[in-house]
Amino acid sequence: MPLSNTARHYGAVTKMFHWLTALLILTLIPLGIFANDLPYDTSEELARKAWYFSLHKTLGVTVFFVALARIAWALSQPKPGLLHPDRKLESLAAETVHWLLYGSLLLVPLTGWIHHAATEGFAPIWWPLGQNLPLMPESERLAAVTAGLHIVFERVLAFSVLLHIAGALKHHFIDRDSTLRRMLPGRPAVPDLQGTHHIAMPLIAAVVIWAGALGTGSVLGLYEKHGATVQAAALEDVQSDWAVQDGTLSITVTQLGSEVTGSFADWTAAISFDETVTQGPAGSVDVTISIGSLTLGSVTSQAMGADFFDAESFPTASFTADIIAGPEGYLADGTVTIRDNAVPVQLPFTLDITDGTAVMQGSTTLDRRDYNIGDGQKDESSLGFSVGVTVSLTAREAT
Repeated sequence: MPLSNTARHYGAVTKMFHWLTALLILTLIPLGIFANDLPYDTSEELARKAWYFSLHKTLGVTVFFVALARIAWALSQPKPGLLHPDRKLESLAAETVHWLLYGSLLLVPLTGWIHHAATEGFAPIWWPLGQNLPLMPESERLAAVTAGLHIVFERVLAFSVLLHIAGALKHHFIDRDSTLRRMLPGRPAVPDLQGTHHIAMPLIAAVVIWAGALGTGSVLGLYEKHGATVQAAALEDVQSDWAVQDGTLSITVTQLGSEVTGSFADWTAAISFDETVTQGPAGSVDVTISIGSLTLGSVTSQAMGADFFDAESFPTASFTADIIAGPEGYLADGTVTIRDNAVPVQLPFTLDITDGTAVMQGSTTLDRRDYNIGDGQKDESSLGFSVGVTVSLTAREAT
């Protein structure tokens, strides 16, 4: 069988690309649905779910490069003529579906890959290409948009595949022509073909369909963040001798061997502090944290669940401590309360005060087991016991 196309037949390379792509797509779509529906309450279930998602993502990246190679090959080859050029509407529909297929074969894996690169956590891609993409920052907003786009383009792809299969079966069993046989091994008898392929109208029709699908996705709110499953608790304003101007409260967990960092968007701090004290008690701090305001990459929803923070039952956490000054710096010595479990914690920090403005940075490590977080994850291979906590803030002395 010749490798290249002719005016009547597809070559071996084109057929190989066609059936390899079909195999990958018909594997990926059900695999993604299956992986998404798997539970993750125990270490074993989480590892299983992650494995299937890693397989889905890895095959998705494979599809992207296979599609690129397939398109490059198609551009270098003559395209066999139309078998029924007189059926103009049918030809327009068939070529529109081909544009939808080619475009979706790039857009579906690309948006999935960008979503993976824009967020942290969960199942890695197994290809040695790194988990990031050039010029693609880690961004929850970008992750939300590309997650929605991935869903929309996947639906267009699935719809196009169904139409493509239906059309091939119609040609084979009803028209009894060589449309399907031309893509099978061998060289079926084909009459002299005079019909030429059109580009403009099918491409415009495909773009209109994509635009309609994107608009539908927007109406359905698919491009918005859906990580958190609970309403974040609203925190009341607090009276403080030092008013926090801005700051970051973040945590870092290790899941399946990879670090995932997230932050709480809403927390308050009531601070009393005497900067003239250089040794001993120098003040106090009382921090309240809205658990539902946490963003933790792709595992945000999981973190809100009953086996973890259980944000519905325990909407806030707190840190109450005395501030101790010493020759090597400062220490917040107090208690962290999460899920009604109060555990002594020491937070060393640095402090720089200039013209009534204080810049503070500190970090400490908690053990999730002390707070009954992730009890279903019994070993560190799925979820590490240690949780890093980092806080930085700028506060101004009240006048």
